[in-house]
Amino acid sequence: MPENNDAIEAAVFRRLLEHLDSRKDVQNIELMQLAGFCRNCLSKWYVAAAAERGEEVDYEQARERVYGMPYAEWKDRYQTEATPDQLAAFEAHNKGH
Repeated sequence: MPENNDAIEAAVFRRLLEHLDSRKDVQNIELMQLAGFCRNCLSKWYVAAAAERGEEVDYEQARERVYGMPYAEWKDRYQTEATPDQLAAFEAHNKGH
């Protein structure tokens, strides 16, 4: 691995956030169905990674980092109601998530 692996991984994370930001049309439920994770998962992972390093980041702070704005604002602007088909597919593939 390169010596600056942490910097590379940080750059990749920023690029992932940029990509997700450019695809606000992709709903979290769709991400969950296809990839098994969503923006909220990234937020939880962010909180956990901070805690592992002795830093305190609350979930809403992490969500703002991942969503690029407060979650409530993102939800009002971009989140659509899940369809019955999306909900059924989510339930079939993501039990317990």
